[in-house]
Amino acid sequence: MADIITLGLEAAAGGLFGLVGTTIGRVAGFFERGQKHTQEQARWGHEYRLHELNMRARSQETEMELALAAQSGSWKGLEASIKAEASMGKASQWVVNILRLVRPVVTLSLWLITMMIFLHTQNEAIVEAVVFAASAATLWWFGDRAPKAMIKTS
Repeated sequence: MADIITLGLEAAAGGLFGLVGTTIGRVAGFFERGQKHTQEQARWGHEYRLHELNMRARSQETEMELALAAQSGSWKGLEASIKAEASMGKASQWVVNILRLVRPVVTLSLWLITMMIFLHTQNEAIVEAVVFAASAATLWWFGDRAPKAMIKTS
């Protein structure tokens, strides 16, 4: 009889030990899944930040392309203006002199109007806009207008 009781106790102890081992394995699996989930969240967060950086880079690239297109258009406009002036051909000297006075007279008038607006208006936004426009016009009119070298022909 003692052998049957011993066998029963051994079976119960083995079953209990097996149950404890299974419980420990399940608890360890629970923590392992938690770690795996945390690692996945970190990876997803990294991918999300990388995606945001790529979007910002594409946005900046698009802005740069737009700025380059605008700059290119500006240079093409200046080039067309210079070509138009050069294509006038020969004219009498008094016409040439009057044409050469147009820009300085218009520029002086523009800056006098700018000064009058500056002195008489209280709105800073208007003053800033007028000064910007006058500066842009002046630089446009006189930009790249260096004297040309005289070539002597015999």
